Amino acid sequence: MARERAYDLVLFGATGFTGALTADYLASAAPDGCRWALAGRDRGKLEALRSRLAADRPALAELPLLVADSADPAALREVAAASRVVISTVGPYARHGEPLVAACAEEGTDYVDLTGEPEFVDRMYLRHHERAVASGARIVHACGFDSVPHDLGVLFTVNALPQGSAERPIRVQGFVRAGGTVSGGTLDSALTAFSRLLPMARAARARRAAEPRPAGRRVRAVTGLPRRSRAAAAWVLPLPTIDPQIVARSAAALPGYGPDFRYAHHAAVRLLPVALAAALGAAALVGVAQVPPLRRAVSSLRRPGQGPSDRQRADSWFTVRFVGESGGRRVVTEVSGGDPGYTETAKMLAEAALSLAFDPLPPTAGQVTTAAALGTALIDRLTAAGLRFTVLDPPPSGPPTRHPAPAGR
Repeated sequence: MARERAYDLVLFGATGFTGALTADYLASAAPDGCRWALAGRDRGKLEALRSRLAADRPALAELPLLVADSADPAALREVAAASRVVISTVGPYARHGEPLVAACAEEGTDYVDLTGEPEFVDRMYLRHHERAVASGARIVHACGFDSVPHDLGVLFTVNALPQGSAERPIRVQGFVRAGGTVSGGTLDSALTAFSRLLPMARAARARRAAEPRPAGRRVRAVTGLPRRSRAAAAWVLPLPTIDPQIVARSAAALPGYGPDFRYAHHAAVRLLPVALAAALGAAALVGVAQVPPLRRAVSSLRRPGQGPSDRQRADSWFTVRFVGESGGRRVVTEVSGGDPGYTETAKMLAEAALSLAFDPLPPTAGQVTTAAALGTALIDRLTAAGLRFTVLDPPPSGPPTRHPAPAGR
């Protein structure tokens, strides 16, 4: 019999930029009776955050505070043992994340984070997946903009295909457009990941050797060439983020993706000069990350804890359009919302944790994806919270729901 836990949710890293946004969201979205706590290494900062939250919601004046450092395994084990679900916003995860994953795997505690670091995710699979399976812990990485809109968007697209598609090959393309500003933590995580290309490749190779393949099915994440796309109405570039890897893992876990599934992930840019500039900028950032003095100089432009202003976040937006094809039939869908990296990421992360805590979900354990662990339950939560999952073509019966495009598109 599962032991009683003191908390339903613990938010670890609550005083960071995205952590504080997640705390703000939980303060308004956590259901009555939800037992949750703030955790971090600095009690003074935790108390200041709690006071700010309680200014609008006096009941939160007694919100529990847990002091623990990401480098203290014993303290993290106590945090994991006290909660049903732990949310981690402490990155870069390759530097700070493993001890909490290990603690949750040992204690049978569900875990969510917002990492987009492929090496970290692969190493956590290799080191802690089997223990999490044994303890019953669900370890769900990439619960922010990496990779919820893409992972759940593909699930939504596959579910929108005609009945019987699961018996045929399925092809899905994703086209990402976004406008926003990065925080210091995001910049630090990206530079850390880019500086570790060889370790990243080794971790990916080791995972491929260890991870079982779906029996009798084929699943691929493919890289397309830069081109003009009619489906996206834009120039499209391969987008080498963690998202296609997450989608492929969902497809391997879910038979509904068919006997032969293929996904291609792209950035969509309307103007060719902008597309070329984006490609050159990404290449330059990868190059900078290989030179420690340059990496430190760029990282210092925005320190961890610093992020876009309220006004900048209000002007930010994203859309991800998907084109799914199977058996000669085609469906076009879209996932869209506001500020992708922070406002909407905090919402996705918090709702993923709330779903693990309170929704009736299919039995899973170990390192699992949002589509496999949370599926349509999380789509329903995010739709209720204001994100848009829409079938564009064929048009739905009755008038479709339309939303005004955010500024800047």
